[in-house]
Amino acid sequence: MRLPRDIDRVEPVPISALQHWSYCPRQCALIHVEQVFSENVHTMRGNAVHAHVDEPGAELKGTVRIERAMPLWCDRIGLIGKADLVEFSADGSAYPVEYKHGPRRQHRHDDLQLAAQALCLEEMTGKAVKAGAIFHFTSRRRREVVIDESLREAVESAAITVRELMLSSTLPAPVNDARCRQCSLSELCQPKLKSLQPRYASLLKELHSS
Repeated sequence: MRLPRDIDRVEPVPISALQHWSYCPRQCALIHVEQVFSENVHTMRGNAVHAHVDEPGAELKGTVRIERAMPLWCDRIGLIGKADLVEFSADGSAYPVEYKHGPRRQHRHDDLQLAAQALCLEEMTGKAVKAGAIFHFTSRRRREVVIDESLREAVESAAITVRELMLSSTLPAPVNDARCRQCSLSELCQPKLKSLQPRYASLLKELHSS
């Protein structure tokens, strides 16, 4: 994996940016480069769910120590963030749990975010994190995610790509597909309008050359 040589001097990538990038690179750039954000029903539901776990705290349930809103970092690949909930067994092994308001998604956006948390916890504790879980608030069920090699490689690759995106300070082209209907930034992004710009430019070129 081609990590920057001066990784210790590079601004860390927020773990949440990996999930945003996986969903839509333009959304990621708008949030983490342009520093813009807008609420919609999906983000408000997500905020309501996270209100249950965003207050830092710890408790014991039997032999399991539960940490909420736990700060995370991984100096090796330059990540920083926060875990909704981490369960520590008696031997100190960590099991991250990420809260999501909706049903299980078809893609691996949430899995990537959870795996990034696992890599952070491995560096912080010195113990392997082989699995974690996505808690789907709608169904009140956990979906266990195995942190396998392919997911680990995806996290490291995404971290590099997102860092390059943030350093370049450029906005990727809009996708203008089904993802845009659920995105809270659609009004700011204007995907349909911007996707038509190349066509307009081509028509203008033809008009002037005729």
